[in-house]
Amino acid sequence: MKNHGFSPLPRTGKNGRPTLVGLFSVFARVSAITVGGGYVMFPMLKSELVDSRGWISDEELVDYYALGQSIPGIIAINSATLIGYRKRGIPGAVVSAAGMAAPSLLVILLVSAFFVQWLDNPWVQKAFAGIRAAVVAMIVMAVWNVGKKSVTSPAKAAIAVGSFLAIAGLHGSPILMIVSGALLGLLLFRKEVRP
Repeated sequence: MKNHGFSPLPRTGKNGRPTLVGLFSVFARVSAITVGGGYVMFPMLKSELVDSRGWISDEELVDYYALGQSIPGIIAINSATLIGYRKRGIPGAVVSAAGMAAPSLLVILLVSAFFVQWLDNPWVQKAFAGIRAAVVAMIVMAVWNVGKKSVTSPAKAAIAVGSFLAIAGLHGSPILMIVSGALLGLLLFRKEVRP
């Protein structure tokens, strides 16, 4: 059967389509060495997926994170699933999600089996206080990296600031802000075409 030059999963980046084992191992490694959730993983995923392997572009990573945040579920697993699907279809989505979830599942099982009895220990509490402070720094770094890629015009800055103020100051619904941002993007940026 002839392909006629059509590919349902267009290749992006310099290295085309990764192997399924490659997808699993990258997402498992990132998940295993980051603490603090999906936003903390952003710089690590950028390093692994964009800078080192060229599987996706900076813009695609930001888009997958935005979409992963917009749909129900955990942002890290949602984003991994979307990237895996983009690169290798349904099998890629499955192995990417499994890679992202496997280390967390293993740690949760170990914590529930052995560590729960130590949670009230003062030394453990102090260690967690330090971890929380470090996680805040990683989240701020992730927000900075996403912001540099996403807020590239005064109109985008206005949407970002307006959404932040509506959520932080007026306790607006994040879902409403996402939908509003999408509608404003359709209205304001319809002439922007990605090369």
